[in-house]
Amino acid sequence: MKRIVLGLLAATALSVSAFAADDKPAVIYDLGGKFDKSFNEAAFNGAEKYTADSGVKYREFEIQNEAQREQALRKFASDGNSPIVIAGFSAAAAIEKVAGEFPDTKFVIIDAVVEKPNVRSVVFNDNEGSYLVGVIAAKSSKTGTVSFIGGMDVPLIRNFACGYVGGVKATNPEAKVIQNMTGDTPAAWNDPAKGGEIAKSQMDQGSDVVFAAAGGTGIGVLQATADAGKLSIGVDSNQNGLHPGKVLTSMLKRVDVATYNAFKDGADGKFTAGVNVLGVKEAGVDYAVDDNNAKLMTDDVKKAVEAAKADIISGKVKVHNYNTDNACPYK
Repeated sequence: MKRIVLGLLAATALSVSAFAADDKPAVIYDLGGKFDKSFNEAAFNGAEKYTADSGVKYREFEIQNEAQREQALRKFASDGNSPIVIAGFSAAAAIEKVAGEFPDTKFVIIDAVVEKPNVRSVVFNDNEGSYLVGVIAAKSSKTGTVSFIGGMDVPLIRNFACGYVGGVKATNPEAKVIQNMTGDTPAAWNDPAKGGEIAKSQMDQGSDVVFAAAGGTGIGVLQATADAGKLSIGVDSNQNGLHPGKVLTSMLKRVDVATYNAFKDGADGKFTAGVNVLGVKEAGVDYAVDDNNAKLMTDDVKKAVEAAKADIISGKVKVHNYNTDNACPYK
């Protein structure tokens, strides 16, 4: 089995670099690959920043199938890598198992909770960030119809959708929000063609702002809306520059910061296990403004979204959380 795992990792271009004596971080990306321009790439960017700041390089692995999560975790842990960051809720079972086998290794899972004394679980209030971009969408729409495209139909993505609808409805109660998911298997994260098809269907129904929370599938959504002269909203990483002037904003999910902090805390001897919840108040989720979308973010839009942000931070607005509060109440 050891020979099989070693061959597997080598065949998929496992990157191995020189490390400091006791600083051997590693990151494992979810399906869709590290250059998905979204969730995985945010983890990659955080790891790259750590290397730039510290001079310490890291190991990385891009899984190609479900079984490789456990294999890669065990391989890295066996080699003495720590902390090991793994992106994606689907890794929960693998972390649960491997963390128990290597109690002295520090693990980090993003988007799921695993209760082990050597595991840091980082979860984001995606609903809050989605609420903010929902406000922006409602203020920017000319038709009064906006839409949402999710990747795999799971509670995590339903939470994005619910927050988005909440922000739209709080801004324009009469607005219509069309919602579609791409699929119910992991393939839904990496199907740009289908994402583009769904976006076209939604635009045919009047949507002029489309928010995609769908990993690599979202690239097709952004392309289709740009081609149609409509607006899109990116997710996780800042995707404004993919189609300058056509991406209204991006809902930032600071997976890069979570990855960077895990690596740095491990190196500094400050690593802690337990659950880290990052929302608007903790600057874990936000919306993106840069030169690519500055002209789209009018003073009226910025005033509205900043007011919403302040209300969430103060507690005046509590955004419904699909994961803890069950079904979304917005229609």
